Amino acid sequence: MSRKIAITNNKGGVGKTMTTLNLGAALAQLGKRVLLVDADAQGSLTLSLGWEPDELPITLYDLMIKAIQDKSVTHGEGMLHHEEGVDLLPANIELAGMEMSLVSVMYHETILKQVIEPYKHEYDYI
Repeated sequence: MSRKIAITNNKGGVGKTMTTLNLGAALAQLGKRVLLVDADAQGSLTLSLGWEPDELPITLYDLMIKAIQDKSVTHGEGMLHHEEGVDLLPANIELAGMEMSLVSVMYHETILKQVIEPYKHEYDYI
């Protein structure tokens, strides 16, 4: 069973991305299996790990939309693997529209949980 850590703050520029990146890399160096989830529409974590957010075919947004629509997601779909030993569910600007997509969804607060739930036994930290 994995531990889930959320690093959040409404204010920008306080170090959320760098804290997440460094914590994930440090845990991976300790031999832990780490899944990072970029939940920022700017895709800063995705960009920091070397991927261009706007060039990715599948992001967290796509996976959340599938969950909303009760469509199946192929295991590992959208997952990126980094040489530092961490995996990433990436984000891009499309995620900015997610709030509008969630307005009329029952249990909308559980959509992200639905997306990461299949991975809880594969990672030590998410």
